[in-house]
Amino acid sequence: MPTVNAYAAPSASEDLIPTTIERREVGPRDVLIEIKFAGICHSDIHTVRGDWGPQQYPLAPGHEIAGFVTEVGSEVTRHKVGDRVGVGCMVNSCKECANCLAGEEQYCLKGMTGTYGAVDRDGTITQGGYSTHVVVTEDFVVTIPEGIELDVAAPLLCAGITTFSPLKRWGAGPGKKVAIVGLGGLGHMAVKLAHAMGAEVTVLSQSLKKQEDGLRLGADHYYATSDAGTFETLAGSFDLIINTVSASIDISSYLQLLSLGGTLVNVGAPAEPLPVNAFALIGGRRAFAGSMIGGIRETQEMLDFCAEHGIGAEIEVIPASKINEAYERVLASDVRYRFVIDTATL
Repeated sequence: MPTVNAYAAPSASEDLIPTTIERREVGPRDVLIEIKFAGICHSDIHTVRGDWGPQQYPLAPGHEIAGFVTEVGSEVTRHKVGDRVGVGCMVNSCKECANCLAGEEQYCLKGMTGTYGAVDRDGTITQGGYSTHVVVTEDFVVTIPEGIELDVAAPLLCAGITTFSPLKRWGAGPGKKVAIVGLGGLGHMAVKLAHAMGAEVTVLSQSLKKQEDGLRLGADHYYATSDAGTFETLAGSFDLIINTVSASIDISSYLQLLSLGGTLVNVGAPAEPLPVNAFALIGGRRAFAGSMIGGIRETQEMLDFCAEHGIGAEIEVIPASKINEAYERVLASDVRYRFVIDTATL
């Protein structure tokens, strides 16, 4: 079993440290990927710190992976050595249930295998992209089109698909008014994608601090939610609201911003429950929904869409030695808009 360099958390309370992790040998249907860039997602922090439940340590996080294929198994048909590829939030599923057969592997009825912190098919715990190499079954490896650089492509594997999927499902496009709550790692991608889809885009952020950025990224309007007048001004305005923040917000107030039959989709995952006033739903036939990443087919569609429209993430590339500092900056909302680790520094 090959040993590779990585950064991992020794426990829920300690900083990530340089270490080595084991990767399985390349099987008949496996692809070995040399990782070039790995994005830092807020969920990496939640997971390694035990916010979403106990973990097995040491744990190397990272599910926004971009790199090159360096070896393929004897039965691999989808990828070849030298291909530019990516891996997102999952590395396996049962492939047999109704959801998997429908191309919605993220909702596998037997539970999809997360890229890190999950029990893999061989009984080991998966380790993520804060490492130099990863071995993944070919069905869960996507092609990164030539039109996107690998560093700006890495965050598309989580932040991109997490926002593309609900925008597409709930019909963001010409004639639709879409609001994005939060302009962070997920939010900035949602703005770019909704704009490219042809929707009229409004950003709802705590303050006007990032207004210039929001408008540059494709927003038509920008409002501060700390201003109580915003909720009066925008009442009944939107067909679709995508909530990207991973903090507890007053969902009922945001539901009032929907037009008749509108939907608020939660993609952020706060550790605390989000209470909802039933009257905020039934008063305008409004819906409160959730969405989790996207299937492999849809992830490829998203990458192709981004290449076609010249969309990549706004990133700050860091060496591995700055991962812990980056975590603190993510928690302080001090990143515009995604940290990406240069894995050559591992």
